[in-house]
Amino acid sequence: MELSLATRTVGEHTVLEVGGEVDVYTAPRLRERLLELIDGGARRVVVDLGRVDFLDSTGLGVLVGALKRLRAAGGSFALVCDKEPLLKIFRITALDQVFPLHPTVDAAIAADTTGA
Repeated sequence: MELSLATRTVGEHTVLEVGGEVDVYTAPRLRERLLELIDGGARRVVVDLGRVDFLDSTGLGVLVGALKRLRAAGGSFALVCDKEPLLKIFRITALDQVFPLHPTVDAAIAADTTGA
């Protein structure tokens, strides 16, 4: 399956909408896009996984790398995910303790704005 990436701005936040499968074959494209955003000055990034059908360890690694890079730059990073199969992956890997996970983009932005 193909990977789709679309970027939009909501206030001070850069929202990266991801669709399809994030795996060993497509993760490099996601990494490249996240690095472009961060290197381009994005400091409040929300990755919307709402249209992602599959996420493997390579994809998780890309997300962790982006989180570390943004935190080092004084930025914030949040994930939007409401699909149980993906949420289960985050719970099993304990990454639900690492990433701010939100059910909607609006919730992620509101939490970042309020510092929740």
